[in-house]
Amino acid sequence: MRPSAGTLTVRAAAAATPSLTALARAGFWTLVAAHVLSAWGTQWDIQWHLRIGRDSFWIAPHVMTYSGVTLMVLVSWGLLAWTSWRTLHGGAERGWLRVAGITGTRGWHLAAWSIALTVLAAPIDDLWHRLFGLDVTLWSPPHLLGLLGAVLNAMAGWIIAREAYPAAGRGRVVATIVAGGLVAGGISVGLGPGVSMAYTYGGVRFFTYAMLAALLLPLALVVGARLSGVRAAPLLALLVMMTVGFSGSLVARAGFAWLQPVSYIEAEIARDPASPIAVAHEVARKNGGRPGAFNPRALLVTLLAALGMLGMDARRRPVAAALAFGLTVFVGLGALLARQPAFAGALPSPLETAAALALTMLAGAGGGVLALRVHAALERLAPER
Repeated sequence: MRPSAGTLTVRAAAAATPSLTALARAGFWTLVAAHVLSAWGTQWDIQWHLRIGRDSFWIAPHVMTYSGVTLMVLVSWGLLAWTSWRTLHGGAERGWLRVAGITGTRGWHLAAWSIALTVLAAPIDDLWHRLFGLDVTLWSPPHLLGLLGAVLNAMAGWIIAREAYPAAGRGRVVATIVAGGLVAGGISVGLGPGVSMAYTYGGVRFFTYAMLAALLLPLALVVGARLSGVRAAPLLALLVMMTVGFSGSLVARAGFAWLQPVSYIEAEIARDPASPIAVAHEVARKNGGRPGAFNPRALLVTLLAALGMLGMDARRRPVAAALAFGLTVFVGLGALLARQPAFAGALPSPLETAAALALTMLAGAGGGVLALRVHAALERLAPER
């Protein structure tokens, strides 16, 4: 039976569409750009809340952040729409996954469904503030939900890189390291309040940041090293993260200079002197700095920790690498905070320091094991073709 003219037209149209590989590569780098835009907005938003206060959802940093999120939504769901269309017209490829009637690769499914969590977090965050006020803490449930969605979307980049680039190619290595930098950046944002815990509570919680970093950052650095096969991947991923962070500080500075917003932060602090914003201002005042200011010494500690991970070779000894990372952050950041006047009254006792070290090492071991499991899960999701 000869195919009809309509069938030939549909097949010709499908053949004329761009290849999946070309679209996946373009989509990956568009996703990277969207994450950078959103990271700039997030960094500016944190500084805005610390220096200006929260006046509206539609402040400029929020617009920048959600412009990046919108671009993530468009590219992630757009690729799934295209692959679903191809499936309807007989263009499905081996290994595609069908979920809720939507067909596409595993990487783009993870990218799309994870960024949906971030979108869902926005109305929940607005409701949260209506119920509990405008006090800003990064560790509120809606903020953590939005951050989780963004981190998982960045992790999807690892799978997309495997789907879009050949195993032995330089393109996959570069894409994997860049995706690892985005994952590390998202996790690092969530670690920020750990420093405030050191000031507020002292004792064992003086090392909250180190414990969380030892547990969570291996998910970016160890996994990236094992996926890329590059020993220096943890260091390179952190350099990507820091490049985005440094450029974000320049964007925030330019944004403040252009908009010149009127600050009412003193009124917010007076209304709630125990809020995270008030604590950040108190720490900055005692240290003679500005809240949210760039701290190159803290970045140096992180780079030294990455060198320790590199020395242990996260590709072959992931748990040892995570332990070395956690130990370096514990010692380096602990020494850095201890030298700052604001933390003089929160210094832990030797017994508390020993307990915190044990917890940090336990967290590092857990982070290494968790990174191994995440790597294994990603290998199963996107096996070599």
